[in-house]
Amino acid sequence: MEPLYGPIRDYAWGSRTVIAGLQGRSVPSAGPEAELWLGAHPGSPAMVCQQDARISLVELLAAEPSRWLGDEVLARFDGRLPFLMKLLAPEAPLSLQAHPDPDQARSGYAADQDLPPTAHRNYVDPYHKPEVLVAIAPFEALCGFRDPRESAAVLEAFDIPALKPVVACLRTGVAGLRDAVERLLTWPAVDRAALVETVRSTDLGPAYTDDQELVRRLAGWYPADPGVLVALLLNHVRLEPGTAIWMPAGNLHAYLRGAGVEIMAASDNVLRGGLTPKHVDIGELLRVLRFEVLEDPLLAPAPVAPGVVTWPVPVDDFALYRVRLDDDLPEARLTLTGPRVLLGATGAVLVRDAAGAVTVEPGRAAIGAADGGELVFSGRGEVFVGVAGLSDISGLA
Repeated sequence: MEPLYGPIRDYAWGSRTVIAGLQGRSVPSAGPEAELWLGAHPGSPAMVCQQDARISLVELLAAEPSRWLGDEVLARFDGRLPFLMKLLAPEAPLSLQAHPDPDQARSGYAADQDLPPTAHRNYVDPYHKPEVLVAIAPFEALCGFRDPRESAAVLEAFDIPALKPVVACLRTGVAGLRDAVERLLTWPAVDRAALVETVRSTDLGPAYTDDQELVRRLAGWYPADPGVLVALLLNHVRLEPGTAIWMPAGNLHAYLRGAGVEIMAASDNVLRGGLTPKHVDIGELLRVLRFEVLEDPLLAPAPVAPGVVTWPVPVDDFALYRVRLDDDLPEARLTLTGPRVLLGATGAVLVRDAAGAVTVEPGRAAIGAADGGELVFSGRGEVFVGVAGLSDISGLA
């Protein structure tokens, strides 16, 4: 095991208390701290200490790919670490967004290579970006489309004549969902502020308290963005610590606030539709969106062994495990194949493999090579373990 030092991304929507507080630094931090990146993505690779110097994880993997990645991961993912772990700390809403599937990512990246150098590129790499997020503190998000008829009832309650065509689309169910989303996201620019203000100021009464609170909060951040209304078409979820959501390709979602551990395929392909000052491409977003109802956005954990759970997903880029130790279970053993990244959430846990040992504390991370063998956890606390999904779990020894 080696300590891993992840860079912090200072996006404006980040918290000034969550990551700093977890890591035991001064609170509030000097500026917003949105994401702690733990991986080898070239956009912001983590660092490892070697001979009193920090080197990029990209360099480390390139120097000894077989040792660190293992032959199976090396062959399957073309020499890349296929996943990226993050500690996420949104204090303000993120963009309405979705991610491409593998075919869309490859074709989109290839097409973007023909753009002029100064043009915006939607696809920064040729990979998909499915994601799992597990809350480590109360977390709020929008995730996947809810029943369009429920959305129709909310929009109809505003009693805005201009919204009647959108309501009519939603009344037809899934068949009209794409048309409804497109109508809202392409709303005439000159009329957007007035529409959002009317929605914000209309009192819907107790039947729609949650929807109204959401709209008013989003409108406070983005007073001329029709994405405020698109948010009403999505599942509004509140996660308690240990609860997870799964965001496959084409799933429209947005994080609102909280703290969580996220693991994803190692990509930075994001198609945005609103609620952001960043580049928005409605046409490309509509092309990758899956217009289907996500009846249950929550991802149930699966027990692996006492104190160990995982959240199964249908991709082989990554798998995520949580090891929780306490006075009744002070040690756990976990056998994985492939490279593994660890992130502490609570307490202090000593993690040993065949090559060494690292104490993992809140907000601190470590990486283990594929040839490290069994992981032995001891102490009191909670640690998340990310690994390529090709790995098999043998549970506790």
